[in-house]
Parts: sequence; structure tokens; C-alpha cells
Amino acid sequence: MHQSTDPYVRVRGAREHNLRGVDVDIPRDALTVFTGVSGSGKSSLAFGTLYAEAQRRYFESVAPYARRLIHQIGAPKVDSVTGLPPAVSLEQRRSTPGSRSSVGTVTLLSNSLRMLYSRAGAYPPGAERLDSDAFSPNTAAGACPSCHGIGRIHRTDEQLLVPDPDLSIHQGAIAAWPGAWQGKNLRDILEALGHDVDAPWRELPARDREWILFTEEQPVVTVHPVREAERIQRPYQGTYMSAHRYVMRTFADSKSASLRARAEKFLTDSPCPVCEGRRLRPEALAVTFAGRTIAELAAVPLTELDGVLASAPPGGEAARVLAEDLRARIAPVTELGLGYLSLDRTAPSLSAGELQRLRLATQLKSGLFGVVYVLDEPSAGLHPADTEALLTVLDRLKAAGNTVFVVEHDLDVVRHADWLVDVGPLAGEHGGRVLHSGPPAGLADVAESATARHLFASLESPERPRPVREARGAVRLSGVDRHNLRGVTAEFPLGVFTAVTGVSGSGKSTLVGQALAGEVAGRLAEPGFPVRRLVEVDQKPIGRTPRSNLATYTGLFDVVRRLFTASDEARARGWKAGRFSFNVPGGRCETCQGEGFVSVELLFLPSTYAPCPQCGGARYNAETLQVRYEGLTIAEVLSLTVEAAAVFFAQVPAAARSLRALEDIGLGYLRLGQPATELSGGEAQRIKLATELQRLRRDHTLYLLDEPTTGLHPADVRVLLRQLHGLVEAGHSVVVVEHDMDVVAGADWVIDLGPGGGAEGGRVVASGTPSEVARTPGSRTAGYLARALGV
Repeated sequence: MHQSTDPYVRVRGAREHNLRGVDVDIPRDALTVFTGVSGSGKSSLAFGTLYAEAQRRYFESVAPYARRLIHQIGAPKVDSVTGLPPAVSLEQRRSTPGSRSSVGTVTLLSNSLRMLYSRAGAYPPGAERLDSDAFSPNTAAGACPSCHGIGRIHRTDEQLLVPDPDLSIHQGAIAAWPGAWQGKNLRDILEALGHDVDAPWRELPARDREWILFTEEQPVVTVHPVREAERIQRPYQGTYMSAHRYVMRTFADSKSASLRARAEKFLTDSPCPVCEGRRLRPEALAVTFAGRTIAELAAVPLTELDGVLASAPPGGEAARVLAEDLRARIAPVTELGLGYLSLDRTAPSLSAGELQRLRLATQLKSGLFGVVYVLDEPSAGLHPADTEALLTVLDRLKAAGNTVFVVEHDLDVVRHADWLVDVGPLAGEHGGRVLHSGPPAGLADVAESATARHLFASLESPERPRPVREARGAVRLSGVDRHNLRGVTAEFPLGVFTAVTGVSGSGKSTLVGQALAGEVAGRLAEPGFPVRRLVEVDQKPIGRTPRSNLATYTGLFDVVRRLFTASDEARARGWKAGRFSFNVPGGRCETCQGEGFVSVELLFLPSTYAPCPQCGGARYNAETLQVRYEGLTIAEVLSLTVEAAAVFFAQVPAAARSLRALEDIGLGYLRLGQPATELSGGEAQRIKLATELQRLRRDHTLYLLDEPTTGLHPADVRVLLRQLHGLVEAGHSVVVVEHDMDVVAGADWVIDLGPGGGAEGGRVVASGTPSEVARTPGSRTAGYLARALGV
């Protein structure tokens, strides 16, 4: 009887990741925010323990056969959790959505719109009524047969494949072909087929040029390689592949991003001539609603789509019901500040914050009752004006009878909470304890809490640590016409710290990540251009598999392997550096292939991972682990934290410099061998920045960062800013796209875009020093910046 009436979720003995046997009680039917510095263990508690346990219990109720068809996360390390309702997780997924995924598919709005056209559309006289699938570019029934529903086609031509016709085939005239042996092989095959590979390309007969570049034939011939001194080369059977076929196959099928990028250079991307980029068959495009095709309605902003549906003439009961359903689904999306998006906007072009808010809007419409919503930094990528709308939505979820758990750093969201769970005090092995669980006001008495120091800091005018710096030149952009930017002119001063602000969708990332980056990259080699290097630091993962880790990405692992290779024992055995890599045969444990763990299939239960029975999780074979450096094996070195490794390698300059850069940027808690898949977007971005910081920089460098404070606790933001301002002091330029008003207040120059998002944005509303922008009428940023400046 106690459990059914107990108003709390009670956790006992949580040991996930760095949690140290945590006991905590959290109220249901409330908005609870989990806080703490990056790496403190708050996500391990909210997602790794609470959500994972809720999902495990749900699967217990599912038929055993069905369980095998659903991806399950492992059972959490916890003694007990009581009072936990079913849970819905809204994480910032780090995997990239497919190119066919769009705003419409993420929100399920496309389904409703297709049904509207199928049941209530205006068909041409005599036309058959179409099923809703016929209005989807992602189905065989609806996709344009020419471009398969993509809307664009890739083509190539002779000028792209052979940029210099004065060269012969032997000299490399066919630039699109691969290099090294594979390219030589194709040239040898052509010679064996009787083609002249030594004549200039332009002198070859047109028919031969056409066949060489575009044939779909793949003849097999015997190739007799030219004998080289000291090499025996036997005849072999070679298969010919035209340049066009090679480029198209590489672009479509290659898993290598660099090979695909190279192939793309030989292709032109243009709208499909059959559907004119509208992705659908002619039969579907002939059906209209309110005088527009489904492609036309999918291309307008959601706010405009809502207006079309509201003013559409009555067309029967089906039209009324479907239009009302669509408008009800659009409302929460626009409420969350995403009304500027269109249904056909592709998901890969959306930020992680936009994607999460779209999924949140879908949950609002679902009307679930009595569940736990677990959200991962929903304020990520949000302007303070948009954060206010987010708080309203979170309150509505709670008012509908749900429990809301939020992992968050934004202090406005933290102040809004009914209950705070503060985890810390520091990161990694120095964290993992619950410092406070209770109403926010109670945190003020917790002296060791980093959150308390920022949450209850004096709201008086912050002291500016230094005067505004003077610019040393500028990069000027004019007539920028891309996405929602229309003829924009902007000037980015050099030698200073510049912040680009504006509400979500105002065009910030387009202006900085595309227009500015493109302009600077194209002029780096230009004599007299003041910028000599361009460094873009984004939040994309540093690797997609557990084999990629902190040490491999930063180059530190190469240093470590050289140290082990130079040891007396390794030299006596004749071992090279490859022996100490867990990615190649030789030194690694072959039972787990260097992974350190093996998957244990439990059939009807979630698959679980166990340490490898052979190496015990060390990743290396026993013979390799006999070699030690300063008393540690290679596996023990990889298990060191950055902080511990900095002490261990203090006398090794190449390692110490790399480790110091990681420590200085606040990543001392990460392990050297920590898999890339376990890192957050913010951690990945800071690792990239640390990798740059450890390099000796003499030339004037322009650093572009897209929301570098995303996922960072205010204490970590200060550490990051110290590094960024240090770059400027060293004579470089830094441009950040940013929503944190404390960061903007400390900038030298601010460029504010807006005034709104989408079609209502894309203009420079204000530019100047922070205090000048804070006084600009018509700027959505001005009021929040003025508050941060204390003016």
C-alpha cells in the first residue's frame, strides 16, 4: 500500500558510471532539474539510471518475442528504484538523421498533410483518388521515378572529369579516377584495350573519349604490367570501370567521407528536370488544396501553413477534421519558437536543440498522462526569448499530470524548477555525489556546490574584467544571399572577440558557418589578406565508434606508443609502435578484437556487455601487457584521467603540452581511453579546441565556434572563456555564435540578427559593442543583454 501512495521516486544505491552508491528521493508530478558541472554524473542519474530503469520495466511487460525486435538499453547499476512511472526520453541524439528525414516526418505532420490531400484534395476531372502513400516522396507509390524522391540529381560531364585536355591519359588527364595503384590499373587496362594513353586527351576521337568516360560496359582483359627493376609483376585479369561509373559508385556507396567528398567535386547538383525538385510523381502534384500542391504547402513556414488551413474554404467534414488536426499539431511547434521551419526542411540541417524541441512538440500533442518526461538540455541552442516559451511548455506537461525531469545548465530553467538535484561537487571521480535534493532555495546553504555559487550570485552589475579591445582590420561580407539571409552586409572585426546573436532560426549559423567561413577559406592564399589560418570548431562527434577516443583524436596515443616502443623490453623483442595499438592484430586481445568487452546475448532480455574473459577489459594480450613504462602497462595508462596523466607524463614535453591543453579547458576528468561514443557534443567541441590550443600558432588565425557553451555548466563556461579570450590576447580572432548573455556581455563586438526566425529574420538588426547593442530598439536580444550588463 505504501508504494502506491508514496509521492516520491526513490533511488537506492545508484552506481552507473561515476555515481557512488547514490540514494535520492525525487517528487512526482513536479518539474525537477538535475544540475552539476560537466561530467559530474547528472546524466548518469537522470538517463543512465532513472530512464533506463523505467524502460527496463516496460520491456518486462512486453511479450518475449517482441522484445527481440526493439532496441533496448542495458539494465542500470542500481539496488532499487521505487515509485517510478513509465518514462519518455527526449535526448539530443548525436546520430545524424538521414537525408530523407524532415521536419514533417519528425513531427508526423507529413502524415496528416498527406491524408488531407488524399481525402479532401481537389483532383483533376476524371483522375483516380490516390492513397496517402502516393503523396510521400519516400514511398515507391509517390516518389518521382527520375530522382527517386530526392528532388535533385547528380550529373557529371567531360569538363569536370577531364579538367586539362592537354594532358594524356598516362599523365593523369582523367582527374576523377582514383590515385595510386587503382588509377594506374585503369590506365593499364585502357592500354591493353588498344587506346592511346600517351596522346593528349583533346586529340583522341570523340567516340573513344565518350566510351572511356561514360560506358557502362566493364570488359575484362589481361594486363601485362611494365617490368620495374627489382620487382616481379605477373600478368593479371583487370576489369575496366569508366570515370562516370567510378564517381557515381563512390559517391553513392563509399563509407569514406573523404572519398565521397572527392567524388562530389566531379558532380553537379541540380533540381530534377522531371519533378523540378518537388520530389513527387505528376499524379500527386496534380492534386491541390486551397489552390496549392502538397509540395507548395510543404515548402512554406509552419506559421503560414497554419494561416492557409485556417482560411481554406469549407470542403466537407473530412477536410474540416483533418485541417483541425493539422492545426492542433502545428500549434505546439510554433509555441516552441519553431514556426519559421517548413515541413520539407531536412532533418540534417536542423540543430540538436531544434530536433529535440520538435520531438517535444509531438509529445505535447500526444496528451499522455502520468508519465515521466526525461529531457536533455532542452534550452540548448535557445535564445533567452525562446527559453521563456520553453518554460511555458514544460509547465503544461506538468499541469497535464506528468512528472518532468530535466538535465539543464541554463540558470533561468534552474530557477524555474520545483525541485533541484545537484550532483558533484566536481567532475569524473571527483563527482558522483548528490549534494542537494530539494527546493532550489535550499541549495544556497551547500557550500561545495558550483551551481549554488552561480545561481545565487549577486544580481548587481557584473564587473567587466577589461576594456573593449580595438579591432585590427576586418572581414567584410556583402550581398550574402543564402537560406533566409537576403542581401546581408556584415563586418567582422579582426583581433577581437565577436559574438553573433539572435533568436533561433535568425540566420546566425548560416552567416558564420557558411558565409564567413567560405569567404575566409577562399581568401587565405590571397596576398595581403590578414587571416592566415581558419579553424572551425563544431560539436560533431570526434569519432563514431568506441575505437576512437580522446588519446587517438588528440595525437597523444602516438606519443604514448612511442614511449612504450622505446622501452628496453619492447626493443629487445623487436616490437614496433603498432604492437601497442588495440586497433590492429598483433598486440591486441583477439578474443574481443581490442574492444575490451564482449556482447552477451540474453535472447529475451536486453543484450549486456561484459568485460572480455580473456583480457579482463584491458584490450591487449598478456604478452603486450608485460611491457611497462614507468611501472604502468599500456592499458593502465589508457585508464588514467587527463588530470592523473598530466602528473605521470610531466617530464614528457610532447604529452604534457597536449594534457595541459585538455586540463586548461576543463576536461581533466576524462579518461585517456574514453570512447568517443561516450562524449557529449560540448565535450567533443572542447577536445577539438584543446587539440588546436596545443599547436604552436604564429600566423593570425580566425576561430569560428558554433554555440561553444552548449552543455556547459556556468563554472565550465568561465574556464572555456578564459581560453578563448587568451587566443585573442595572443593576437588571433574569435567569432562565436552564442545565446549565453554573460558570454555576449564580455565580447568586444556583437552582431545581432533577426528580428525573428525564418522569413522574419535574416537581417542584421544591430552591430557594435555590447553596451551599444543593448540600447538598440527592435532587437530581441537587447533587453536580455542589458540585464546581463546590469544597465
